[in-house]
Amino acid sequence: MRLRSIELAMPGAADAATFMTDIWGMAPAKVVGDIHYLRGSGTFPYLVAFEESADAYVRSTTFVCTSDRLEQLKRSVTIAGLPAMPVVSEDLGGGHGIIVELAEGELLRFLVDAQEVEPIEGADLPVKLTHVVFNSADAEMTGHLAEDALGFRVSDRTKGMVFVRCNDSHHSTAFARAGISSLNHIAFEMEDLDAVMRGIGRLRDQDMAPAWGPGRHGPGANVFAYFIAPFGPVIEFSTAVNKVPDDYRPGAPEDWTWPEKRIDQWGMSDKNFDGLRAAEEKFRHRRDWQPQSLAHPIDVLTEENH
Repeated sequence: MRLRSIELAMPGAADAATFMTDIWGMAPAKVVGDIHYLRGSGTFPYLVAFEESADAYVRSTTFVCTSDRLEQLKRSVTIAGLPAMPVVSEDLGGGHGIIVELAEGELLRFLVDAQEVEPIEGADLPVKLTHVVFNSADAEMTGHLAEDALGFRVSDRTKGMVFVRCNDSHHSTAFARAGISSLNHIAFEMEDLDAVMRGIGRLRDQDMAPAWGPGRHGPGANVFAYFIAPFGPVIEFSTAVNKVPDDYRPGAPEDWTWPEKRIDQWGMSDKNFDGLRAAEEKFRHRRDWQPQSLAHPIDVLTEENH
């Protein structure tokens, strides 16, 4: 299973797409109606989709998987009693599968038969999404639910987060112990450390300083630089997240501690706690569909994506 994309609704979608292409460094993929699709250098047709809307919210976060894995998901999601619906994707790449609502409203879509595209050149293009992190009122419960209902695995626990993986990458998502349910941030995988640093430089050229970074995390050990996007959410340049084996032992909060005044491995940057917190509250979850039995044939259903 692989994390593919996130789909957001927001006012000013066209302006957000312009920022992400002209300054952040993505490539335009296609505009379909009111939806702007943006891609990276890799084989996914898009990494983010911005749909024009009066309100800002998370439409879905999309994973791609095999048919066998999808059948496992249908069974485990049904046993867990989670709201879900079969879908046929009308987003770029197509595909079909299911969309699932977790206990705090997180909307995760799982697709099979989604088309991929030829990679494109660009040293400053993101390659793919590294992870999408959500705020959670009960991160521990949500982490257990991701394991039981989705077959994901908890990689590490810290005082601030529960890190969860769906393949050998240390985390494809995580749940922050934030007391609210919303989007925490979107992380873009860059080619290497130089690409991260060049990205920081591009944004500094626009008088945008990192809200936190550059630095290197403990869990996952990925390099990071967080910014608050002008259209609202927290976005991150990232690279070099750890790969972990199946028998990786999850760390506990006491395993991830720092010396006084340190909050990452390098300790070279300050963190704008207040600014980040405000941005992390802006994109909530919104389900605009009614749950249906996953036993229904999915080829008779369509996903309107509105």
